[in-house]
Amino acid sequence: MTDRKKSSNRAVLYVSSVIVLLFVLFGMFAPTAMNKVVNSVFSFLTTEFGWLYLLAVAFFVAFAFGIAFSRYGQIKLGKDDDKPEFNNFQWFAMLFGGGMGIGLVFWSVAEPMMDYMSPPVGRGGTPEAMQTAMRIVFFHWGISAWVIFAIGGLALAYFQFRKGLPFLVSSAFYPLLGERIYGPIGKAIDILSVFATVFGVATSLGLGSSQIATGFQYIWGIKATSLSITIIIAVITVLFTLTTISGLHKAMQMAANIKVWLSIAFMVFIFLFGGTLFILNNFTNALGAYLANFVSQSLWMGNIPWLKSWTIFYWAWWIAWAPFVGQFVARVSKGRTIREFILAVSLLPAGFSLIWLAIYGGAGFHLNQLSGGAIQTAVKTDYTTALFAALKQMPLYSLTGPLAIVLIIASFVAAADSATYVLAMLTSDGNMNPGRKLRSFWGILQGILTIMLILVGGKAALTALQTASIASAFPFMLIMLVMCYSIWKALRQDHPMS
Repeated sequence: MTDRKKSSNRAVLYVSSVIVLLFVLFGMFAPTAMNKVVNSVFSFLTTEFGWLYLLAVAFFVAFAFGIAFSRYGQIKLGKDDDKPEFNNFQWFAMLFGGGMGIGLVFWSVAEPMMDYMSPPVGRGGTPEAMQTAMRIVFFHWGISAWVIFAIGGLALAYFQFRKGLPFLVSSAFYPLLGERIYGPIGKAIDILSVFATVFGVATSLGLGSSQIATGFQYIWGIKATSLSITIIIAVITVLFTLTTISGLHKAMQMAANIKVWLSIAFMVFIFLFGGTLFILNNFTNALGAYLANFVSQSLWMGNIPWLKSWTIFYWAWWIAWAPFVGQFVARVSKGRTIREFILAVSLLPAGFSLIWLAIYGGAGFHLNQLSGGAIQTAVKTDYTTALFAALKQMPLYSLTGPLAIVLIIASFVAAADSATYVLAMLTSDGNMNPGRKLRSFWGILQGILTIMLILVGGKAALTALQTASIASAFPFMLIMLVMCYSIWKALRQDHPMS
């Protein structure tokens, strides 16, 4: 490695660390001012460029599947004789665990109910609103979201495993920038990736911990306070830092497997006791509506205020998470073909997510009807309690309530594992096995930053940082569009028509 590369690597670590520190200090000591600034920026971007978010994600879907089913689909992400590092189940568990598992647990009952009460079209609280809600939830958590991660992962996997470039987001632009990926432009791309990852995980850690604290209060009456949330954050930070230090083949893989098996157990339980026939009918109808309306929904601009709060917000959120989720799914996919990679990353976790949402959302609607609106009332009061309110309407709540908290913790540990591992890779020249000290540094730093924000600025500071990380998705969306061109150019150059 040249001295120039070593210097620029240190620059990514130092500059990104300073940016993180400045934002955290701003959020701690001026949370109201920071909220105002980042909300103004985000509002401007979503209002003026909401159409671009929708067009970009629709393009990503077309591009990904176009590449997968083209002649380039047979190209292996690695040397021609490379074999997959993980078996299919291990691979799938880590693909899903590295993505949005915590979000599915958090929103599985709450979002369908919120869309049911306030749909983008029509009147809320009707059977039509219920059908619209499930179609929208499928759309937000389905193929489009995972295609975003697949695009980022494809570029990283191809240029590292096939071309031998550093395992960095900037390497995806080598066909366009050449050696300049080691200069200021390349480093700016990597720093932006670190920025989005740190704040995406830190805010999720804070908000996820808040849901756990709410669960303690809902189940056992333990009041959710800043101190209780801080203790929860500290415990979770220790867990995911220790599992990250152990590496991919040890506790990280175990955490992902535990989360998947526990998720399956919950799905089966809720399916059996949450209204099986209702769930099946709801799933069939929602799946048909989702597929039939996919293109029109992807480009729909009929209710801009609602879109800004939901669809555009989601697209920006997935793009903000693309650097670390894409890098992680690439890291565990060496030896797979391009077609295998895109189809697996785009369809398998998305399919699992749709089944999950159909079971949880369907059960939420069914139990809400049976209980005379108990879940709807809980969501209006505090949407973080939606899952616990639904479980309370089913048998064995004294067991499933605490297990739900375990599931939330396992889901977050699995996602934070991948994020921390990726941060270490981004700040160590793309080393796919970064040192334990660096992994520990990023794991502990994320926990400390979140605790500081909770204690000083409260949820307002976390919300501001979440919005800031989502606002950073706008430049990264443009980067991903250029990334697609870079992938296409590289494939054409390396595999010309005979």
